[in-house]
Amino acid sequence: MRVLVTGAYGFVGNAVVRQFAAAGHDVVAMTHRPAGSPLSSAPVISTVHADLLQPEELRAAVRDAAAVVHLAALTRVRESFERSDEYEAVNRGGTEALLDACAAEHARTGHALRFVQASTAAVYGVPERQPVDEQTPARPNSPYGKTKLAADEAVIRQATTAALGAVVLRAFNVCGAVAGVGDSDLSRIIPKAVAVAAGQASHVDINGDGSAVRDFVHVDDLARAYVLALDACEPGAHAVYNVGATGASVSDIVAATERVTGQSVPVIHHPPKQEPPTMLADISLIRRDLDWKPERSSLDEFIADAWKAITAPQS
Repeated sequence: MRVLVTGAYGFVGNAVVRQFAAAGHDVVAMTHRPAGSPLSSAPVISTVHADLLQPEELRAAVRDAAAVVHLAALTRVRESFERSDEYEAVNRGGTEALLDACAAEHARTGHALRFVQASTAAVYGVPERQPVDEQTPARPNSPYGKTKLAADEAVIRQATTAALGAVVLRAFNVCGAVAGVGDSDLSRIIPKAVAVAAGQASHVDINGDGSAVRDFVHVDDLARAYVLALDACEPGAHAVYNVGATGASVSDIVAATERVTGQSVPVIHHPPKQEPPTMLADISLIRRDLDWKPERSSLDEFIADAWKAITAPQS
Protein backbone atom coordinates (compact mmCIF):
# COMPACT_ATOMS: atom_id res chain seq x y z
CA MET A 1 0.00 0.00 0.00
CA ARG A 2 1.22 3.51 -0.81
CA VAL A 3 1.32 5.38 2.53
CA LEU A 4 2.03 9.09 2.94
CA VAL A 5 3.66 9.79 6.32
CA THR A 6 3.75 13.44 7.42
CA GLY A 7 6.52 14.38 9.82
CA ALA A 8 8.40 11.35 8.52
CA TYR A 9 11.85 12.57 9.53
CA GLY A 10 11.03 13.32 13.15
CA PHE A 11 11.67 11.16 16.21
CA VAL A 12 8.39 9.24 15.94
CA GLY A 13 8.32 9.45 12.15
CA ASN A 14 11.66 7.65 11.86
CA ALA A 15 10.32 4.64 13.78
CA VAL A 16 6.94 4.66 12.02
CA VAL A 17 8.48 4.77 8.54
CA ARG A 18 10.70 1.78 9.36
CA GLN A 19 7.79 -0.28 10.69
CA PHE A 20 5.66 0.45 7.62
CA ALA A 21 8.50 -0.41 5.26
CA ALA A 22 9.14 -3.65 7.16
CA ALA A 23 5.45 -4.50 6.78
CA GLY A 24 5.77 -4.20 3.00
CA HIS A 25 4.21 -0.78 2.45
CA ASP A 26 5.54 1.82 -0.01
CA VAL A 27 6.24 4.85 2.16
CA VAL A 28 6.21 8.41 0.81
CA ALA A 29 7.83 10.72 3.36
CA MET A 30 6.48 14.24 3.73
CA THR A 31 8.59 16.94 5.32
CA HIS A 32 8.20 20.70 5.63
CA ARG A 33 11.97 21.13 5.31
CA PRO A 34 12.98 22.89 2.08
CA ALA A 35 14.15 20.82 -0.87
CA GLY A 36 17.90 20.29 -0.64
CA SER A 37 17.93 20.14 3.17
CA PRO A 38 19.94 17.23 4.62
CA LEU A 39 17.68 14.34 5.62
CA SER A 40 18.46 11.19 7.55
CA SER A 41 18.47 7.84 5.77
CA ALA A 42 15.04 6.20 5.69
CA PRO A 43 13.42 3.29 3.80
CA VAL A 44 11.09 5.44 1.68
CA ILE A 45 10.27 5.33 -2.02
CA SER A 46 10.21 9.12 -2.29
CA THR A 47 10.19 12.35 -0.29
CA VAL A 48 7.81 15.23 -0.87
CA HIS A 49 8.42 18.71 0.51
CA ALA A 50 5.12 20.19 1.61
CA ASP A 51 3.79 22.52 4.28
CA LEU A 52 0.60 21.88 6.25
CA LEU A 53 -0.28 25.54 5.73
CA GLN A 54 -0.11 25.27 1.92
CA PRO A 55 -3.22 23.46 0.60
CA GLU A 56 -1.91 23.09 -2.97
CA GLU A 57 1.24 21.38 -1.70
CA LEU A 58 -0.87 19.01 0.39
CA ARG A 59 -3.05 18.02 -2.55
CA ALA A 60 0.08 17.16 -4.53
CA ALA A 61 1.50 15.19 -1.58
CA VAL A 62 -1.66 13.12 -1.11
CA ARG A 63 -2.03 12.31 -4.82
CA ASP A 64 -2.11 8.54 -5.44
CA ALA A 65 -1.78 7.70 -1.72
CA ALA A 66 -3.98 4.92 -0.40
CA ALA A 67 -3.39 6.01 3.19
CA VAL A 68 -2.12 8.93 5.25
CA VAL A 69 -0.36 8.70 8.60
CA HIS A 70 -0.41 12.18 10.10
CA LEU A 71 2.43 12.77 12.56
CA ALA A 72 3.42 16.35 11.76
CA ALA A 73 2.52 18.79 14.56
CA LEU A 74 3.86 21.26 17.10
CA THR A 75 4.15 19.29 20.33
CA ARG A 76 5.60 21.28 23.25
CA VAL A 77 3.05 21.90 25.98
CA ARG A 78 4.79 24.84 27.66
CA GLU A 79 5.70 26.48 24.37
CA SER A 80 2.07 26.28 23.26
CA PHE A 81 1.07 28.90 25.84
CA GLU A 82 3.44 31.39 24.23
CA ARG A 83 2.69 30.44 20.62
CA SER A 84 -0.98 29.50 20.82
CA ASP A 85 -1.90 31.05 17.45
CA GLU A 86 0.83 29.07 15.69
CA TYR A 87 -0.25 25.84 17.42
CA GLU A 88 -3.83 26.51 16.32
CA ALA A 89 -2.75 27.12 12.73
CA VAL A 90 -0.53 24.04 12.43
CA ASN A 91 -2.22 21.46 14.63
CA ARG A 92 -5.83 22.25 13.90
CA GLY A 93 -5.69 24.16 10.64
CA GLY A 94 -3.00 21.96 9.13
CA THR A 95 -4.92 18.79 9.94
CA GLU A 96 -8.11 20.21 8.44
CA ALA A 97 -6.20 21.19 5.29
CA LEU A 98 -4.74 17.69 5.04
CA LEU A 99 -8.23 16.20 5.42
CA ASP A 100 -9.46 18.51 2.65
CA ALA A 101 -6.66 17.18 0.44
CA CYS A 102 -7.77 13.63 1.25
CA ALA A 103 -11.37 14.51 0.33
CA ALA A 104 -10.17 15.98 -2.97
CA GLU A 105 -8.21 12.81 -3.70
CA HIS A 106 -11.30 10.70 -2.94
CA ALA A 107 -13.31 12.86 -5.34
CA ARG A 108 -10.66 12.38 -8.02
CA THR A 109 -10.30 8.61 -7.70
CA GLY A 110 -13.47 7.38 -5.99
CA HIS A 111 -11.34 5.42 -3.53
CA ALA A 112 -11.62 5.94 0.25
CA LEU A 113 -8.37 6.77 2.04
CA ARG A 114 -7.18 5.30 5.31
CA PHE A 115 -6.07 7.91 7.85
CA VAL A 116 -4.19 7.40 11.12
CA GLN A 117 -4.00 10.46 13.34
CA ALA A 118 -1.22 11.03 15.88
CA SER A 119 -2.88 12.32 19.02
CA THR A 120 -1.82 12.69 22.63
CA ALA A 121 -2.85 12.08 26.22
CA ALA A 122 -2.75 15.87 26.62
CA VAL A 123 -6.31 15.98 25.26
CA TYR A 124 -7.54 14.48 28.55
CA GLY A 125 -6.17 17.28 30.72
CA VAL A 126 -6.08 16.24 34.39
CA PRO A 127 -8.61 13.41 34.82
CA GLU A 128 -9.35 12.27 38.35
CA ARG A 129 -9.90 8.62 37.53
CA GLN A 130 -6.83 6.51 36.74
CA PRO A 131 -5.87 4.80 34.56
CA VAL A 132 -7.31 6.87 31.74
CA ASP A 133 -9.48 5.06 29.19
CA GLU A 134 -10.88 6.30 25.89
CA GLN A 135 -14.24 7.14 27.47
CA THR A 136 -12.62 9.71 29.76
CA PRO A 137 -13.98 13.19 28.93
CA ALA A 138 -11.45 15.25 26.99
CA ARG A 139 -10.70 18.42 28.96
CA PRO A 140 -7.33 19.71 27.74
CA ASN A 141 -5.69 22.38 29.86
CA SER A 142 -3.09 23.66 27.36
CA PRO A 143 -3.25 25.16 23.88
CA TYR A 144 -1.35 22.10 22.68
CA GLY A 145 -3.96 19.73 24.07
CA LYS A 146 -6.83 21.87 22.79
CA THR A 147 -5.47 22.06 19.25
CA LYS A 148 -4.77 18.32 19.13
CA LEU A 149 -8.30 17.59 20.36
CA ALA A 150 -9.68 19.87 17.66
CA ALA A 151 -7.61 17.96 15.10
CA ASP A 152 -8.94 14.62 16.42
CA GLU A 153 -12.49 15.88 16.14
CA ALA A 154 -11.91 17.00 12.56
CA VAL A 155 -10.62 13.54 11.66
CA ILE A 156 -13.58 11.84 13.32
CA ARG A 157 -16.06 14.11 11.52
CA GLN A 158 -14.59 13.28 8.12
CA ALA A 159 -14.52 9.58 8.95
CA THR A 160 -18.32 9.62 9.01
CA THR A 161 -18.20 9.97 5.21
CA ALA A 162 -17.31 7.35 2.63
CA ALA A 163 -14.16 9.31 1.80
CA LEU A 164 -12.22 8.22 4.86
CA GLY A 165 -11.68 5.51 7.45
CA ALA A 166 -9.71 6.68 10.48
CA VAL A 167 -7.98 5.62 13.66
CA VAL A 168 -6.78 8.13 16.27
CA LEU A 169 -3.86 7.01 18.46
CA ARG A 170 -3.47 8.91 21.73
CA ALA A 171 0.10 8.30 22.85
CA PHE A 172 1.24 9.03 26.36
CA ASN A 173 4.99 9.72 26.82
CA VAL A 174 7.03 8.41 23.90
CA CYS A 175 10.66 7.47 24.53
CA GLY A 176 13.52 5.20 23.50
CA ALA A 177 15.16 5.25 20.06
CA VAL A 178 15.15 3.36 16.76
CA ALA A 179 18.14 3.11 14.39
CA GLY A 180 20.05 5.63 16.47
CA VAL A 181 17.31 8.27 16.35
CA GLY A 182 16.12 9.34 19.78
CA ASP A 183 14.11 12.24 21.18
CA SER A 184 16.18 15.44 21.22
CA ASP A 185 13.61 17.49 23.18
CA LEU A 186 15.30 18.22 26.52
CA SER A 187 12.05 19.57 27.96
CA ARG A 188 11.10 15.90 28.45
CA ILE A 189 12.40 13.91 31.39
CA ILE A 190 14.05 10.94 29.65
CA PRO A 191 15.98 12.90 27.00
CA LYS A 192 17.07 15.33 29.72
CA ALA A 193 18.19 12.61 32.16
CA VAL A 194 20.14 10.84 29.42
CA ALA A 195 21.71 14.11 28.27
CA VAL A 196 22.86 14.80 31.83
CA ALA A 197 24.35 11.31 32.08
CA ALA A 198 26.21 11.96 28.81
CA GLY A 199 27.61 15.25 30.09
CA GLN A 200 25.54 17.29 27.65
CA ALA A 201 23.49 19.00 30.38
CA SER A 202 24.34 19.83 33.98
CA HIS A 203 21.34 18.55 35.93
CA VAL A 204 17.70 17.48 35.89
CA ASP A 205 15.15 19.90 37.33
CA ILE A 206 12.48 18.21 39.43
CA ASN A 207 9.35 19.92 40.69
CA GLY A 208 8.49 18.60 44.15
CA ASP A 209 9.82 15.29 45.38
CA GLY A 210 9.85 13.47 42.04
CA SER A 211 7.01 11.11 42.92
CA ALA A 212 4.69 12.11 40.03
CA VAL A 213 4.02 9.02 37.91
CA ARG A 214 3.65 9.11 34.11
CA ASP A 215 3.10 6.47 31.45
CA PHE A 216 5.93 5.78 28.98
CA VAL A 217 5.94 3.79 25.73
CA HIS A 218 8.89 2.89 23.52
CA VAL A 219 8.73 4.63 20.15
CA ASP A 220 9.11 1.28 18.37
CA ASP A 221 6.10 -0.14 20.21
CA LEU A 222 4.13 2.96 19.23
CA ALA A 223 5.24 2.56 15.61
CA ARG A 224 3.88 -1.01 15.55
CA ALA A 225 0.56 0.36 16.75
CA TYR A 226 0.44 2.61 13.68
CA VAL A 227 0.80 -0.35 11.33
CA LEU A 228 -2.00 -2.22 13.11
CA ALA A 229 -4.17 0.90 13.17
CA LEU A 230 -3.80 1.38 9.43
CA ASP A 231 -4.93 -2.20 8.82
CA ALA A 232 -7.98 -1.55 11.02
CA CYS A 233 -9.21 1.54 9.14
CA GLU A 234 -12.64 1.06 7.53
CA PRO A 235 -14.35 3.61 5.23
CA GLY A 236 -16.95 5.65 7.05
CA ALA A 237 -15.80 4.49 10.50
CA HIS A 238 -13.37 5.63 13.16
CA ALA A 239 -11.79 4.41 16.39
CA VAL A 240 -9.74 6.01 19.16
CA TYR A 241 -7.06 4.16 21.14
CA ASN A 242 -4.73 5.03 23.97
CA VAL A 243 -1.12 3.89 23.61
CA GLY A 244 0.94 3.55 26.78
CA ALA A 245 2.97 0.88 28.53
CA THR A 246 5.01 1.53 31.67
CA GLY A 247 4.30 3.72 34.67
CA ALA A 248 7.32 5.38 36.27
CA SER A 249 7.98 8.36 38.49
CA VAL A 250 10.49 11.10 37.78
CA SER A 251 12.68 9.67 40.53
CA ASP A 252 12.38 6.21 38.95
CA ILE A 253 13.61 7.65 35.64
CA VAL A 254 16.63 9.31 37.24
CA ALA A 255 17.56 6.19 39.21
CA ALA A 256 17.17 3.95 36.15
CA THR A 257 19.27 6.30 34.04
CA GLU A 258 22.07 6.12 36.58
CA ARG A 259 21.75 2.34 36.74
CA VAL A 260 21.70 1.79 32.98
CA THR A 261 24.41 4.29 32.05
CA GLY A 262 26.65 3.97 35.08
CA GLN A 263 26.79 7.77 35.25
CA SER A 264 25.65 10.23 37.87
CA VAL A 265 22.53 12.30 37.15
CA PRO A 266 22.48 15.34 39.47
CA VAL A 267 19.07 16.81 40.23
CA ILE A 268 17.86 20.17 41.50
CA HIS A 269 14.52 20.19 43.30
CA HIS A 270 12.09 23.07 42.89
CA PRO A 271 8.81 23.83 44.66
CA PRO A 272 6.00 21.52 43.51
CA LYS A 273 3.68 22.68 40.75
CA GLN A 274 0.02 21.97 40.28
CA GLU A 275 0.06 18.74 38.31
CA PRO A 276 -1.62 15.37 38.60
CA PRO A 277 0.24 12.90 40.84
CA THR A 278 -0.52 10.08 38.39
CA MET A 279 -1.32 9.87 34.67
CA LEU A 280 -1.54 6.31 33.35
CA ALA A 281 -3.05 4.79 30.21
CA ASP A 282 -5.69 2.09 30.14
CA ILE A 283 -4.65 0.14 27.03
CA SER A 284 -7.18 -2.68 27.27
CA LEU A 285 -9.05 -1.45 24.17
CA ILE A 286 -6.08 -1.46 21.81
CA ARG A 287 -5.02 -4.84 23.20
CA ARG A 288 -8.46 -6.25 22.46
CA ASP A 289 -9.21 -4.64 19.10
CA LEU A 290 -5.77 -4.52 17.46
CA ASP A 291 -4.00 -7.29 19.38
CA TRP A 292 -1.28 -4.78 20.25
CA LYS A 293 0.91 -5.03 23.31
CA PRO A 294 4.17 -3.34 24.33
CA GLU A 295 7.27 -5.42 23.67
CA ARG A 296 10.17 -2.99 24.19
CA SER A 297 8.79 -0.69 26.86
CA SER A 298 10.56 -1.83 30.01
CA LEU A 299 12.13 1.05 31.91
CA ASP A 300 15.69 -0.16 31.41
CA GLU A 301 15.26 -0.93 27.70
CA PHE A 302 13.90 2.39 26.58
CA ILE A 303 16.49 4.27 28.62
CA ALA A 304 19.27 2.03 27.23
CA ASP A 305 18.11 2.74 23.68
CA ALA A 306 17.97 6.49 24.32
CA TRP A 307 21.47 6.29 25.83
CA LYS A 308 22.88 4.45 22.80
CA ALA A 309 21.37 7.02 20.46
CA ILE A 310 22.89 9.98 22.27
CA THR A 311 26.33 8.44 22.80
CA ALA A 312 26.65 6.85 19.35
CA PRO A 313 24.55 9.12 17.09
CA GLN A 314 23.46 8.10 13.64
CA SER A 315 25.96 9.19 10.98
